[in-house]
Amino acid sequence: MNSYNSFYKTVGGAEGERCFYPTRLDLYGKGCFYNCDYCYAKQVLNFRKLWNPADVGVAPLLQVYRTIDKIPPGSVVRLGGMTDCFQPIELKYRNTYNAIKRLNERAIHYLIVTKSDLIIEDEYLDILDKNLAHIQISIPTNDNEVLSATDNAPSFERRRNAVEILHNLGFDVTLRLSPFLFETVDFDVINQINVEKCLVEFLRTKPSLEDELNDFIDFKQYSVKDGGYRHLTLDKKLEVLSKLNFNQLTVCDDVQSHYDFFINNFNYNPNDCCNLNT
Repeated sequence: MNSYNSFYKTVGGAEGERCFYPTRLDLYGKGCFYNCDYCYAKQVLNFRKLWNPADVGVAPLLQVYRTIDKIPPGSVVRLGGMTDCFQPIELKYRNTYNAIKRLNERAIHYLIVTKSDLIIEDEYLDILDKNLAHIQISIPTNDNEVLSATDNAPSFERRRNAVEILHNLGFDVTLRLSPFLFETVDFDVINQINVEKCLVEFLRTKPSLEDELNDFIDFKQYSVKDGGYRHLTLDKKLEVLSKLNFNQLTVCDDVQSHYDFFINNFNYNPNDCCNLNT
């Protein structure tokens, strides 16, 4: 087993200041099977020569338990920030399963962001606590050709099914359009997903990323330079958002002026851009 020890971190800097839930518990690390072309963690770890999706690191479970036992009850931790906590290696090591059980015992809230539908298997549904679990299923587009070209995760239909099953069972679940590859989207299909909550995170880009996504994305639209990336203009973001039809719509944004606008003028819950039921 490839051990992974840097599994608990509270993000600082501008990102940490903007994020309402900056503390993450990465149960797997140094790589992710889904190996998404647009992944910010992949870009960071590739630069440090630490990214290996074929040899994912596994956090030592006893150390994970000791860490969880120090977290105050009522806190919110994100399960997976640098990798997906429900990637296929979970079937072998079950770190996520065991961590959830420990978090339940400690009455600690957990925010799960995943592309996987493993979460709707009975063994996980049996342990997810509806008072503590907050789940975001990431779906960048409904176009399976684009999905298969940009990540190794399940199809659109499987992800949509996971969203709708969790919603119908009464979980705090959000459709996370992230990064929202809106040029490839059929908005009628997206708007038909049965869920109350939708969170949008627009693509941030740089030249190395554009080589991977050039067949799908018009990068000339990304003209706002901020934080070492290029972003859409606020007007363009609002144009795209106007095509979405969900009861609770919110935006997570890296550009500070855009973040301020969405928090003050747009987001369903201005006090929490993840819009969790806590």
